[in-house]
Amino acid sequence: MAEWMPLILFIFVCLVLMAGFPVAFTLAGTSLLFAGVGVISGTLDSAFLTALPNRLFGIISNQILIAVPLFVFMGVMLEKSRIAEQLLRNMGLLFGPLRGGLGFSVILVGMLMAASTGIIGATVVTMGLISLPTMLKQGYSPALATGNICATGTLGQIIPPSTALIILGDVLSSAYQQAQLKMGIFTPETVSVADLFVGALIPGLILVAAYLLYVALVAFFKPEAAPAVQDRPPLSKDFIAQLLKGLIPPLALIIAVLGSILAGIATPTEAAGIGAFGATLLAIFYGEFDLKRLREVMDSTLQVTSMVFMIFIGAALFSLVFRGFGGEELVHSAFTDMPGGVFGAMLVVMLVIFLLGFILDFIEITFVVVPIVAPVLLTMGVDPVWLGIMIAINLQTSFLTPPFGFALFYLRGVAPPSIPTRTIYRGVMPFILIQIGVLILLAAFPELATWLPDKIYG
Repeated sequence: MAEWMPLILFIFVCLVLMAGFPVAFTLAGTSLLFAGVGVISGTLDSAFLTALPNRLFGIISNQILIAVPLFVFMGVMLEKSRIAEQLLRNMGLLFGPLRGGLGFSVILVGMLMAASTGIIGATVVTMGLISLPTMLKQGYSPALATGNICATGTLGQIIPPSTALIILGDVLSSAYQQAQLKMGIFTPETVSVADLFVGALIPGLILVAAYLLYVALVAFFKPEAAPAVQDRPPLSKDFIAQLLKGLIPPLALIIAVLGSILAGIATPTEAAGIGAFGATLLAIFYGEFDLKRLREVMDSTLQVTSMVFMIFIGAALFSLVFRGFGGEELVHSAFTDMPGGVFGAMLVVMLVIFLLGFILDFIEITFVVVPIVAPVLLTMGVDPVWLGIMIAINLQTSFLTPPFGFALFYLRGVAPPSIPTRTIYRGVMPFILIQIGVLILLAAFPELATWLPDKIYG
């Protein structure tokens, strides 16, 4: 019975989460309950729990994680000040006269918003409220419009600089060092959040290009599904100036944030500070800004940040108890005995993460599942950057897949009742196939994720 305790703990946590209990308190409470049983029964050494204060101090003193509230602040500020809405409207005016132009605008603006927030729900809801009525009014197919918005909303998993990649990068960094120490490498190499940002660039841009190509093909072969906008004002100097005024500042902010990281001028945390400050300046000079909006932005940032760090604390306790019961050895023996070697182990991990994406958010999966499986896969020789990008795209696909994908639920909540749920499901299917295709491409050619970090950071 004792050797199965890690598996029982993991299953019990998943069941309690499915019942709707808060993630952070589920992780911490369930772990403490099992730890008590383990100490009483003699199957868990209580010394494991003494490492918890050091773990918690490591979390609150982690410089990388300071980027989380700053990037969240940046994204929420762009949304609340209606900068994002202006950007979408101006992008729509720019591409509108083209068939499929509104679809292109949604993808490009959604990519920028996703990069700003990294929170799927916020992006899907915002894009649904802003762009769906316009697309339907212009005669777009409801399936294409809803599928386009849902798929674009999930880009926050893979387009840097996203909160998801920051958290995943921090967890993978610890797992990589742990794996190297287990392999007898006592001067371990490190993998940073910047490595993950750079590694995600090519796969993320391939994904965006594939989305744009799909919308272009639909517009070409089915022009009635993605018509051109008919009521754009005529081109004039004033119109072009107004267009540039709405497009250039937010684009410049995103480029400055990401460019400073890629050029090595700033760390992700410093770049996040630039982003938060820059978003505030944009809101003051180009958007709608007042003390009420500032308070709303700060409240939203505080809520999201508190949730993330509470989950961090719960996950730290879960990780200690899981290891105390010998969970690492159980997972390692299961993977090494698995037919197919590294390929078989990787396939099983991807399948498990995909299925868990139906019931758990990316933060929960990053904190609960990744610390368990990543050290074992990394010990088997898997590249940490490639593994991180594979997990991100896999989760992105899971969040889009009917009938349980989170993105579908978010859009269903803001879509008009006249659009049946089956229409949303039908609309996302081509985008799911695109994402699976990119996942297969990345699996076949890991260099798509590893080449650029090697070039930039050596």
